[in-house]
Amino acid sequence: MAPIADHPLRYSMANELHARPFPAVNAPSRAAYLAIKPAENAAGRDRDADRTHLIDLLDRFGAQHPKPGATHFFGTIGKHQLKWESHTEFVTYTIFGDGLAERPFDAATFGVFPEDWLDAAPGTRVTSALIRIEIAEGDAGISDKARDWFVPESLAISRVIEDDLVVAGDFRIDHIGHMRFAVFARPHVDDRRIGRVVQRLCEIETYKAMSMLGLTRARGLGARMAEFDGQLTGLLEAMRSTTGDPAEVLQSLLEVSAEIENTIAQSSFRFGATGAYEKIVNQRIDVLREERFEGRQTFGEFMMRRFDPAMRTVNSTKDRLQAMSDRALRAGELLRTRVDVERSAQNQELLTSMDKRADLQLRLQRTVEGLSVVAISYYAVNLVLYLLGPLENSFGVSKALIAAGATPVVLLLVWLMINRIRKQME
Repeated sequence: MAPIADHPLRYSMANELHARPFPAVNAPSRAAYLAIKPAENAAGRDRDADRTHLIDLLDRFGAQHPKPGATHFFGTIGKHQLKWESHTEFVTYTIFGDGLAERPFDAATFGVFPEDWLDAAPGTRVTSALIRIEIAEGDAGISDKARDWFVPESLAISRVIEDDLVVAGDFRIDHIGHMRFAVFARPHVDDRRIGRVVQRLCEIETYKAMSMLGLTRARGLGARMAEFDGQLTGLLEAMRSTTGDPAEVLQSLLEVSAEIENTIAQSSFRFGATGAYEKIVNQRIDVLREERFEGRQTFGEFMMRRFDPAMRTVNSTKDRLQAMSDRALRAGELLRTRVDVERSAQNQELLTSMDKRADLQLRLQRTVEGLSVVAISYYAVNLVLYLLGPLENSFGVSKALIAAGATPVVLLLVWLMINRIRKQME
């Protein structure tokens, strides 16, 4: 029996679910994280430049290359492990190393990325982070370390995954330009669970940073939206006036509508991406299954107080733009209706005027027809007088008498002839 034929994408679709496995991270250890994004048109960037930049780093350590067209890579560079991923708008590098630095969050940990290699990056830094992974049998000492390492007013710390780990961070950029996160793992926690938590922290930070790009765009549109609002209000007021030209108001309204639609088109990708990134941030926090640590705020609470208001601003700006577009559309429809009504009235007046002209033409035509009867009759009577002239000598009938008798007959015949011709034309 011949095997059933597979869909050509069956294996690629199945493998995609396993394409980006979580790293296995020992404790104690440290990690350095970097996310790079082009400043403009990140979604349409040259993906080959990203892979070329990765290969340049791998060649410095004599490491193997990723497969052509790969969107992820995990391998060894020197004494460290490297995890690389290519996303829609950015690429990420995560380096894992065993052991802890003598100084917590030492900049030397990030030194695995050569300076000249960083300068040649095909984009700009979205975020970077230093992560310290320690073993902690109990809670003793965790609060003291967190107080020393992080800004107290911004500190978020919580137990995660049924108290298997404690994570901490303040989402502030330190003096060397990196975010800081600390992970305290219980001795029994395996490497893959630690790796998953570290990966989640990196994702929360990255997608939080990417989401905030939407806030920047929303704030940048504030003045422009106020201008749109003022223009629409002015045009709506002009619509209420009976003295203005509706066609000119409609043209101005169409121009404003075009500008609003252009703004929506330019912002739709960023606002759509912001919504997607926001959901990822909240989902990544949810899977950590946080529990409060010594009464301090959790990551979820931090996001609720600092991150959620920013996202509400983005959503409000997006909704306001759409509302303006709908408002302009409704105003345009009303104005077009008014223009159509006025044009209908003008057409009605024109038809009435044409009816009057037709009536005048008909009256004129009848007047001309009457005059034509008289003129034709005059010449016809003269012809009759010429024809009946000999009767004057033969019968002694005067010409005046002949004219008086012939005139009514001629008039009647001419009138009948013209009336017949007019009926045939109708």
